[in-house]
Amino acid sequence: MKTVAEGSETAKKGFQNEEYVISKFNNWEQDLDSQQWLQIMNYELEDIEYVKAEKIPGSYKADVQVQVSVKLKSCIDTENLQVKLVSNKNGFNQIDKRWVDKYIELWNIPKDISLLLKQYTGEILPLHTTRDKRRMFADEFIESEQKRLITWIEENKIMIVSDILKGRGRFAAEWLLVIRKTNDSNEWVLKPINETINFFGNGKVLITPRGNISIGKITMQRKGGDGGRETAKMLQFKINPSELFNI
Repeated sequence: MKTVAEGSETAKKGFQNEEYVISKFNNWEQDLDSQQWLQIMNYELEDIEYVKAEKIPGSYKADVQVQVSVKLKSCIDTENLQVKLVSNKNGFNQIDKRWVDKYIELWNIPKDISLLLKQYTGEILPLHTTRDKRRMFADEFIESEQKRLITWIEENKIMIVSDILKGRGRFAAEWLLVIRKTNDSNEWVLKPINETINFFGNGKVLITPRGNISIGKITMQRKGGDGGRETAKMLQFKINPSELFNI
């Protein structure tokens, strides 16, 4: 169970990850990794005048914005990156977490699906005996409810996966950078966000043996933890960022 202190430490590490990437971009003339990142973004190194990277404040899908000035070009290009730092090949990472009501607003979720999602997270208590008295697992819904839930997610899958990975607006993520740091080595993979969306979202929507919901390679589940506080009833989406190395 994650404590408040551990949660704060996780957030702090996330900030440090962003600062690490920012410092590499701002030292691009000497940093070989950032030179390769710029080339993947379709920049010719000899054409670059300067690069300035900075943290994007607030809660957006992009963590870092990179401004690139190119010779003989009047405007400055901007690239929005989402950054994930992992330490092993099998670690899952939260990509989105909100109260069900926020998703209802975002995706115009109908009332019957909203009810199921709130029973799934425990905002609405189970109507009968369940494996966990605090909530219902998806495989504990009656068959017709399971089918309605899966059908609605399938019909809206493109929107759902885009919103939880890419986001919307001026600070939507355009790239996903995953850095895997182990005792032996550091390795990274940088992919356009649309390729990332296709990769993680590709696959069936189904109910897992544990009673959670799988959308391709994305897990949709009750947040849990939080020492039993109300925030444990939020809905979250998780991926294993290391899978991006398999592309």
